[in-house]
Amino acid sequence: MQHCARVRSGSTMQNTSHQTNALYLAWLIALTATLGALFIGEVMGRTPCVLCWYQRIAMFPLALILGLASFRADHAVRHYVIPLALIGGLIALWHSLLFVGIIPEPIQPCERNGPSCSGEDQVLFGVLPLPYLSVFSFSAIILLLTVPFRKRSS
Repeated sequence: MQHCARVRSGSTMQNTSHQTNALYLAWLIALTATLGALFIGEVMGRTPCVLCWYQRIAMFPLALILGLASFRADHAVRHYVIPLALIGGLIALWHSLLFVGIIPEPIQPCERNGPSCSGEDQVLFGVLPLPYLSVFSFSAIILLLTVPFRKRSS
């Protein structure tokens, strides 16, 4: 009986360790995305399109919130972070569909008031589409804050 209790507590400790690592990794992704967006805008001088601004509105707080949660090992933060990441991810998905041309031109929000959502400014180093990087970042954060936190059946 004692052995089962030790195994369970060891499993719980290992699960908590996985959750903490996932929290740190999610923070690193959010921090990298935030610093990357600032670098592209401020250093490279590229003006963000409307959808990029909305994605930044979702990503920038994630870097701060996930950083604080990582420092405090606060696993409950995922309940607040996942909805924000989902909103940002949906905007990034919309942006990706605009970029690839699936969404028709008359309903593109960007070109009316600023830079194009699908122009060459949306490609980094000639090969990395920024909307795809954004979808990847939000998706990775959501997965990292979901998968390690699943309840395991005994």
